[in-house]
Amino acid sequence: MVIYLKDIILASKSIDRKELFKKARIPFIVISPDLNEEKFKRNINDPYYLVQELAKAKVLNVKKKVKKLYNDAIIISADTIVEFEGEIIGKARDEKHAFKILKKLVDKTHKLITGYAIMDLKEEKIIVDYDQTLVKFLNLSDNEIWSYIRSKEWIGKAGAYSLRERASMFVQSIDGSYSNVLGLPMQQLYQILKNEFNLDLLE
Repeated sequence: MVIYLKDIILASKSIDRKELFKKARIPFIVISPDLNEEKFKRNINDPYYLVQELAKAKVLNVKKKVKKLYNDAIIISADTIVEFEGEIIGKARDEKHAFKILKKLVDKTHKLITGYAIMDLKEEKIIVDYDQTLVKFLNLSDNEIWSYIRSKEWIGKAGAYSLRERASMFVQSIDGSYSNVLGLPMQQLYQILKNEFNLDLLE
């Protein structure tokens, strides 16, 4: 019988990931990891390997924080990047960098890749995987890009945009999981928790 009794810890600072959990009515606790992500990005060039390694490192980091507080919990973490023509694109440093990123992506299709890690704290069982979604932007003018940048929604977002807000207006098409674009493939998460961790989020 599938049960739903464990504490769920979201190891993320992402507003979008928190919103995904809230909208799915999943009770959760947020404990943010402390991790030097730049160290990973300097040493790993493969985008699929990078996001999985970062997600795994976040889970293990939070595990150290909570192991004396929780003895039976599920820790979930994720990391999202944009890959475009072989280039790994993370978060924009400032407005000029955000413009450069968005200018590169307009009227083109890019990959949004999310690596995720799920760990049962009691059993110390961990599953690490990824999902990807293809996103195509409209052909925006420079003025439209700057108008979006002034909204500040790009701050802290991979690829300098969030579909949860105004960027939804300039996405022409999405091929794959919509929730993955927001930072976590909820469909895969549900299946893994149910089939691998005996935890049904719909119960």
